[in-house]
Amino acid sequence: MNMRRAIGVTTSQRIATGLVEGDKVAGPVRLYPEEQDAEAEELLAMPAEMVAHTIRQQIEAVAQGGAIEAIGIGLPGIVRGGVIEESPNLQQLKGCRMRELVSAELHAAGINAPVFLYNDADIVAAGLAAKRGQLDRLIRVWTLGHGIGFGIYPAVDGIWEGGHMVVSLDPNEKFCGCGGVGHLEGIMGHRAMRLRFLDMEPDEIFDAANRGDHRCITFVRLWHRALAAATATSIHMAGPGKFFISGHHAKHVDVSLLNQYLHDMVKMSPLQGYVFEIVAGEEEVAVIGAAVNALHEAFPGGTHGGVA
Repeated sequence: MNMRRAIGVTTSQRIATGLVEGDKVAGPVRLYPEEQDAEAEELLAMPAEMVAHTIRQQIEAVAQGGAIEAIGIGLPGIVRGGVIEESPNLQQLKGCRMRELVSAELHAAGINAPVFLYNDADIVAAGLAAKRGQLDRLIRVWTLGHGIGFGIYPAVDGIWEGGHMVVSLDPNEKFCGCGGVGHLEGIMGHRAMRLRFLDMEPDEIFDAANRGDHRCITFVRLWHRALAAATATSIHMAGPGKFFISGHHAKHVDVSLLNQYLHDMVKMSPLQGYVFEIVAGEEEVAVIGAAVNALHEAFPGGTHGGVA
């Protein structure tokens, strides 16, 4: 079968770009910046036009002059119609017509493939569906990184900013990047944890909790309870099922503790049957999801490498 070729890009932590053929990455995923520690700070300081230019450079390097039939790009925030309407974690992108910026950059480079934009968590959900051959199932995924994302596949009309679910009525819970009080991201997000613990990095908080530090133990319990509360809300609205967890801070999730808290919150018998699965390789999964989504939009009803 002739495989269509698409490029997927995600910008959730750093810019990751890959060539996708038949729901698989062909070759290595290209990362910018390559240094893990520099990723969030460099993107946070980069103007929107430079973000678009850098994405073009990464796409050019991955395409290597070959034919590309669609390009999908995942970006944090509310992304609709090629416009980033809101992006608390990359605030310089708010209101940016990013599809136009990237398309103009690519045209200047001689790349004329259609460009499609998506929420960065949604492409992780799409990538999981494609990799696992589960394009006919509801996929829900929490992405735990600089911010908190909630990805859904298949795409559903709406905003779906699950990271901004209200999980606390405490007026002092005001660390969310959007400025809202009591949000999930204001407890679990990387930026929020740094603001809460000015003397510790997020990974150090969990390490200290494992060593018995009372302040950190109390916070880690709150962190898990917040994720359980947001998951319980999804279950009460959309029903039970599997929830994937990915991202840098997924390594800190204690599934047993999470299940314990969720059990206390979800009691109706038809809503039982939920399960968590922690998945690695978020950047590659997101690249696949962005490319698969773009091919679906570029060739509606068509077939590309086994995904119809």
